[in-house]
Amino acid sequence: MKRIIHLKVNGLDHEIAVEPRRTLAEALRIDLGLTGTRIGCSIGDCGACTVLIDGVPSFSCLTLAVEAEGHEILTIEGVADGNKLHPVQEAFVEVGAIQCGFCTPGMVLSTLALLDYNPDPTEDEIRRALSGNLCRCTGYQKIIDAVKDAARRMKELS
Repeated sequence: MKRIIHLKVNGLDHEIAVEPRRTLAEALRIDLGLTGTRIGCSIGDCGACTVLIDGVPSFSCLTLAVEAEGHEILTIEGVADGNKLHPVQEAFVEVGAIQCGFCTPGMVLSTLALLDYNPDPTEDEIRRALSGNLCRCTGYQKIIDAVKDAARRMKELS
């Protein structure tokens, strides 16, 4: 039996009917058409499905859509300002931290949460913050470099 829920995603209110067992990842991708949230492992190991719930990185494959009701959800689609990329996105592109792109949305969102909490992280702090996000392409150093560059860019803007 479906239940009507209200989700606030990327600043917009949505009303959708979901089965109680539907994950937030499925609701975002299928019901709202926000396909930037990837579904990789479906067991919370890879981080491809990471979104921010009330500013906290969360695995949307492990979160039921009904549990997200009443919370602020940010997906990769809500990061850029129209056609202008966020400084984190710019850094990932310019440093070459994006290869296949499958992990990138989750990496970007985890980076946003880190830099919101700690605008000047050490390399160890960056590695810890991204430890829930797996990448099979880059070897991680370019991602670490992109996070450092994003921190610098965001400091220059403030």
